[in-house]
Amino acid sequence: MLRVEGAVVQFGDRTALDRVDLSLGARETIAVLGPSGSGKTTLLRAVAGLQRLSGGCIRWDGDDLAGVAAHERHFGLMFQEYALFPHRDVAGNVEFGLRMTSSDRAARARRVDEVLELVGLADLRARRVASLSGGEQQRVALARALAVSPRLLMLDEPLGALDRVWRRRLLTEIRAILDRAGLPALYVTHDHEEAFAIATRVAIMRDGRVVQVGAPADVWRAPVDAWTASFLGFGPVAAAEVRNGLAHTPWGPIRTRADTQPGAVETVVRPDGPRIDDAGPIHATVVRAMFTGMRVELAVVSESGPPLTVVVAPHDAPAVGDRVRLSIDPDALLVYPSSPGRAD
Repeated sequence: MLRVEGAVVQFGDRTALDRVDLSLGARETIAVLGPSGSGKTTLLRAVAGLQRLSGGCIRWDGDDLAGVAAHERHFGLMFQEYALFPHRDVAGNVEFGLRMTSSDRAARARRVDEVLELVGLADLRARRVASLSGGEQQRVALARALAVSPRLLMLDEPLGALDRVWRRRLLTEIRAILDRAGLPALYVTHDHEEAFAIATRVAIMRDGRVVQVGAPADVWRAPVDAWTASFLGFGPVAAAEVRNGLAHTPWGPIRTRADTQPGAVETVVRPDGPRIDDAGPIHATVVRAMFTGMRVELAVVSESGPPLTVVVAPHDAPAVGDRVRLSIDPDALLVYPSSPGRAD
């Protein structure tokens, strides 16, 4: 379906997209994940036809889209700001795009009813959008993007303006709506939890390049490099040396994979790695505890290395100030070639 091949976008001397390759299949949702300035929104705009490429191409079912205007691509685009019309009611907002493509008033009304039912707003069709909650407005914007029956749905930070409670609730709803609609989707976000929850695959961007693409579980289990691991919230990054099958880290020696090459490396401990272990070799002190409902995240400072995060069940959580002993699961130790110039 969608193929981005060697896409380049230049803004003067700055390269916003640097030879980006990405493919999207039918009924697939790819979350384009990266920090501010990584190029993810530029990529979305290029696919939408709102940004001209400096090089490479974008294809749909094999056809090059160069020269195809944005309104002729039949792609739906939903922005973070929603851009709803406050003087129109819910149905009027959803119908707006349909007026450009259909003069049949009855057909437009049927389609509006269909998409409002899809997003769970059928009972609010006559309400003014100014009277709606943020979550309801978000679903109106989504219904408007879906109403024109796009071949591809693109969402640019659609939950960025909502609080955490609403984001979690609407993530589930958007995932269900995309499944029911059967549409391929590109979903741009800077939040890795949001990306992992919504996507069938995640594409991580850095400095205008796609540095890793994979299923959420695969990306989480094995980030491609230390920068990506840090961006996903893993850490800290610690220098180590591999000798005789062991990574000699600031926390002590930890067994490595059999194919790990000896020498200077960078190590990152995945969040599921540190464990409270009465017989563990790492002596540490709990300096902070954050209760998140189903678990407690402990920040611990060891005697020999950088701070670590330990996740425990609430009933197992020690108190702030308690001394504990830890071990690190070797399977959760990520080892990367040393790169002194790495930019965090």
